[in-house]
Amino acid sequence: MAHVLLEGFHTVKHALRFGAEVRPLLTTNLADAVALAESHAPDLVAAFEQASEVDRATFVREVGRTHPTGVAGFADRPELPFDRNAPVVLLDNPRNLGNFGAAIRVAAGLDAGGVISTGDVDPWHPNVLRGSAGLHFALPVARAESLDFDGELIAFDADGDLLKGPIPDNAVLAFGSERHGLSAEARQKATRIVRLPMRDKVSSYNLTTSVAMGLYHWAIHRAS
Repeated sequence: MAHVLLEGFHTVKHALRFGAEVRPLLTTNLADAVALAESHAPDLVAAFEQASEVDRATFVREVGRTHPTGVAGFADRPELPFDRNAPVVLLDNPRNLGNFGAAIRVAAGLDAGGVISTGDVDPWHPNVLRGSAGLHFALPVARAESLDFDGELIAFDADGDLLKGPIPDNAVLAFGSERHGLSAEARQKATRIVRLPMRDKVSSYNLTTSVAMGLYHWAIHRAS
C-alpha cells in the first residue's frame, strides 16, 4: 500500500476524518496546531495533541518544504471500492494539479461514486492532495484502466446537446482538460455528449465548476 504525503492542516484534517492513520503527524508548533484544531476541527483535537513537534529544518527535510500552517503528515493510500450507485467522475488528461484536486474536493462534497483520471498526472500527487484538502480519503481516486464502462459514459463538451433530465446513478461523467478538452477516445466512446448552460461569448467553465454543475444536476434530479 503506497504511502502519501499530506501537506497542511486541512489536508491532514480530512484524511483523519475519513479514517486515515496519519503517522507521523508533524508540526513546527504544537500549540498552534492544537489551536487550529480547536477552532476548525474540535472533533480532532486529541489527534493533533499527539503530533510530533519538530524544528523547521526537520520539517523541510521530511516534507520537502515549509507550509503556512506548519502541519503535515504521511498516511497509507486507502483502497476504497467504487460506488456504482452514484456517478463516477472521469477527468480526461487533467493538467493543472490544483484544479485536479479541487475537482476531487467537489466530487467528495457532492457524494460522487469516485474519481478516475487518464493521462500522466498522478492522481495522488501531493499537490493534487493539497488541492482536494485531503478529500481523496472520502471517496475512491485512481487512474482509469480503460474507457470501457458499464452504464452510460456522458461526456461534457461545449459542442454537445444541452444537458436535460436526470443523470443515471451508475453513469460515468467525463470532463476534458481546460486547454485541450476531451480526447478523441472519450468522444468516440461516449454514450452522449452534453453541454452545460453557458452565456454566449463565454468560452468555457473552470474544470472544477463543470464537475460541480454536472454532479449538482445529478443530485437535484435524484432528489426530486
